[in-house]
Amino acid sequence: MTMTIHVDIVSAEASIYSGLAEMVYAPGEMGELGIAPRHAPLVTRLKPGEIRIDTGSEELDFFISGGILEVQPHVVTVLADTAIRADDLDEAKALEAKKRAEEALADKSANIDFAKAQAELAEAAAQLQAISRLRKTR
Repeated sequence: MTMTIHVDIVSAEASIYSGLAEMVYAPGEMGELGIAPRHAPLVTRLKPGEIRIDTGSEELDFFISGGILEVQPHVVTVLADTAIRADDLDEAKALEAKKRAEEALADKSANIDFAKAQAELAEAAAQLQAISRLRKTR
């Protein structure tokens, strides 16, 4: 029998996923994390990107805009700012958000919040990367 770990992905709006996995991949602040059953306890911040869950029979993809990852030996919990099933990502919206953020950062005369614009740019770029990866795997 294959070992599994329970995974919960929760956003501020709703519980997005709850189920068993053989492996979980998450975008940690210092790089991608791979979490297998019986992983050492860990708490870390997540950057915008893709959460991949390998259930053994399929791979599920989710996009998060950031959040916190808690790992216990038999449970992985993702507390995301926002979480979306990767299939529900809208490429046109992501491209428009990226364009707006780039324009805001380029306009030095405007009174804008540069940290917010940079965060929006990073999120849009991560969404586009997730969309591109999904196209390659299908």
